[in-house]
Amino acid sequence: MIIDVHSHCHQPEHWGNEHEDHWQGAYGGDPYPTVTPESYDREMQAAEVDVAVVFGLAASRAGVRTPNAFVADFVAKMQTPAIPFCSIDPLDADWRDQLDEAIELGFQGVKLYPVLSLFDPLAPEFDEFYTKLQSNGMVALWHMGATPSPIGRLSVSQPMVIDEVARRHPDLTQVMAHMGHPWQRDTNVVLRKNRRVFADVSGVPSRPMDAFFALVGAQEWRTVDKLVFGSDYPLWTPTQALANLRSIAQFRAGNLPFVADETIEQIIHCDALQMLELSDPRTSHRLVDTHRSTPRSIT
Repeated sequence: MIIDVHSHCHQPEHWGNEHEDHWQGAYGGDPYPTVTPESYDREMQAAEVDVAVVFGLAASRAGVRTPNAFVADFVAKMQTPAIPFCSIDPLDADWRDQLDEAIELGFQGVKLYPVLSLFDPLAPEFDEFYTKLQSNGMVALWHMGATPSPIGRLSVSQPMVIDEVARRHPDLTQVMAHMGHPWQRDTNVVLRKNRRVFADVSGVPSRPMDAFFALVGAQEWRTVDKLVFGSDYPLWTPTQALANLRSIAQFRAGNLPFVADETIEQIIHCDALQMLELSDPRTSHRLVDTHRSTPRSIT
């Protein structure tokens, strides 16, 4: 079984000017690709992905926004079993309305982007937000780590901030995307001490030496069982992401520690649905209809 917990359905226009102005050059100069439900299905099936977690972006101060309704419609058109997450900027005055809408649409989590939203996850004013996520069984998936955007605020994108959120909200399920690169060592110590905090490996193999140290660190800190697979599609297809991840296990440097094949395969084939307490869309499919006030469930 392969669960891709990190994939994006947002469109180029959802970026506003942010991608063209600040990201495009850092990612090879190409415009952000347009994805469709059909392209999603093709790439997920090529990599034998069983379930995909799908979301957009939201960072109001950067002009970035993917509407909940767009994600709901996109997932409803996919053949690949998919779990929709919303994207919310908790600095928005109407974040409660946005979250209520997402819950009504059957979303199971929220993608948070403090580095561009410029909100401080440690501020007490967001405790209500975290409490509402937890009470509705929603996962908080954080962009953690670097950004090429000069408007970004790196101090709120460091894994240690999640340690404090977890300390105040120990039952909230949280996922640190990208293993918090470049602070993967911090990520491993945060994972070790917090029962409901996990990390995905999306984008990590794109910097092979960092990935090598991150995964050797996970072995040494015994946090491999807290890591889940993510492709970061469409930046990488799931096929590319799997190949890149497996390549890290080929590194050898004399008698130094190395990343075991078993480590890579455990990450790829872990039961992320059970770990994150997500409903399996293959056995309990929630129909998303943006014209209804409540979702319809079929079991």
